[in-house]
Amino acid sequence: MGVVVAALLFSTSFLLVAENWPSWRGPSYNGSRAGENYPIQWGVDKVAWKIELSGKGASSPIVWQDRIFLTAPAEGVDTALAFDLDGKQIWKTEFGAETKARHMKLGTSSNASPVTDGKGVFVYFKSGTFAALEMDGTIRWKRELAKEFGRQELYWDQGSSPVLIGDLVILPRLHAGDSWVAGFDKATGKIRWKQERNYEVPAENDNGYTTPIPIRHGDRDALLVWCSDHLTAYAADNGSLLWSCGGFNPKGKKLWPPIATPVVVGDLAVIPVGRDDRKQAEVHAVRLGGKGEVTKTHRVWESDNFGVFVTSPIEYEGRIYLLRHKGEVVCFDPKTGKPFWTAQLPKSLIPYYASPVIAGGIFYASREDGVVFSARVGEKFELLGENDTGQQILATPVPFDGKLLVRTSESLICVE
Repeated sequence: MGVVVAALLFSTSFLLVAENWPSWRGPSYNGSRAGENYPIQWGVDKVAWKIELSGKGASSPIVWQDRIFLTAPAEGVDTALAFDLDGKQIWKTEFGAETKARHMKLGTSSNASPVTDGKGVFVYFKSGTFAALEMDGTIRWKRELAKEFGRQELYWDQGSSPVLIGDLVILPRLHAGDSWVAGFDKATGKIRWKQERNYEVPAENDNGYTTPIPIRHGDRDALLVWCSDHLTAYAADNGSLLWSCGGFNPKGKKLWPPIATPVVVGDLAVIPVGRDDRKQAEVHAVRLGGKGEVTKTHRVWESDNFGVFVTSPIEYEGRIYLLRHKGEVVCFDPKTGKPFWTAQLPKSLIPYYASPVIAGGIFYASREDGVVFSARVGEKFELLGENDTGQQILATPVPFDGKLLVRTSESLICVE
């Protein structure tokens, strides 16, 4: 009986957590979730609620139980906000003056998405402010990384989001300077480990905008980091390098900044390489595990038939989905790299910068001009809806409880 009760408690606990969207790529770090009854068609005046935001940000909201958390440059100040599920603001915590975006059309000072474990909320801004808040918005700790380590030298604006593993919050600072990945104590903000990550690579290839991916390495928690033409795995407890894989750029092409975050399915990591905006995009697959240098032993396949630039891939029910720069959607087998199908969203010269998500088999793609497309995916692609917000979209939408949160340059919108 005890085993049955324990199993039921575990199952219930999982379901409760699974309804949350605690980080940028969701509860499983793969950009998707199960569920049903997600919205497919709506009008500008037919949404559950819409609130105006002060300041343009590209960070995605996160959801934990009955709270929505978001970062924004509110009136020129790095700010974290919390809302209830009806869009009512609960608290607002200010830090300091924002560091203005370098690229005003696409960049913002609030690009990194927050992350939560239900006990605290962790935020990071272009200014270098890195902080932990209690769930009521009070500041637990705050560090000014730009003052401690110098500015993060990036051609585009900062993009990596923090992730949580155990009692650590992991943050990468990957740039044309002293690059590193570090594990900070969630309770105190002290650095528990710091791993340098500096490779000699062609120009701009060391400018990293990707987010680490928590994985398991044998019986250990670990994390994957993609930047500087190398995929590396680090032990979560002490930051030790477990393995490293190169061979992604044998011709030494420059100006290939890693922006799209890889995705893991089973024992494979699927890595976007190159730039789809310049028709130089590729996708590679690497088998997880191993020790030390695994370039010659763990590379599985590579393809230059398709790829992405900014948008991160999705894993859903064992398949990988890519949203290409101008709206082509590719569904392929992660074991072989062979496409199941390709489809084209309504053709436009407007590109996609927000990563797509899948909820209950519904694929959501947000074009930069503010149009959100919905499509049913699986064995085939079926376009269902074309929804125009009328405002620029740079942030990834967030599905939860049959609803969809859409962050635009001016607003936060909830659709159900």
